[in-house]
This record gives sequence, structure tokens and C-alpha cells, in this order.
Amino acid sequence: QGLKPVVSTESPPLIFGTTAKLATDLPADASFLGKNKVPDLQKLFQKADGLPVHLKRGVPDKLLYRTTMALTIGGTIYCLIALYMASQPRNP
Repeated sequence: QGLKPVVSTESPPLIFGTTAKLATDLPADASFLGKNKVPDLQKLFQKADGLPVHLKRGVPDKLLYRTTMALTIGGTIYCLIALYMASQPRNP
């Protein structure tokens, strides 16, 4: 006459017909995984060449940096002009 177990000891039925593959089941030369680029990028970013880290990858980084700075400066000038125009009284 003891207590009935709350949790069933039987495993529930599978939802899908097949089981999922684990990463350990994959072959070592799986082509979709690609090449590990981390060691190459670590060498690039840790090189002591005097460049800041946001400009180490060359032309694309310079283009992105200059575009961001131009948009920032342009937006600041636009905000100052809008603030000046809003501070002027309207003529009747």
C-alpha cells in the first residue's frame, strides 16, 4: 500500500520517426562546416602594426568607418540647423 509514483518510469513515445543526429555523429570532413578562420583572424588582429582594431582589415573597414563618420557629422549638422530653425519666431 505505498504511494503511487508521480513520474512515469517509461520513456515517452518518439514525436518524430527518426532521431536527431549529434555533432559527434558527423564525419570529420563535413563540407558545410567550412574552414576555421579564427586562428587567421587572431593573427591579423593581434599584429602590432600601429593600426586601431577597427581598421585592420583594410579598404572595407576604412570605407565603413568613413561612411559612418560622414553620416554622423551630417546628422549633427542637420540637427543643429533644425534646432536653429525651430528657435526662430514665425513671421505673421
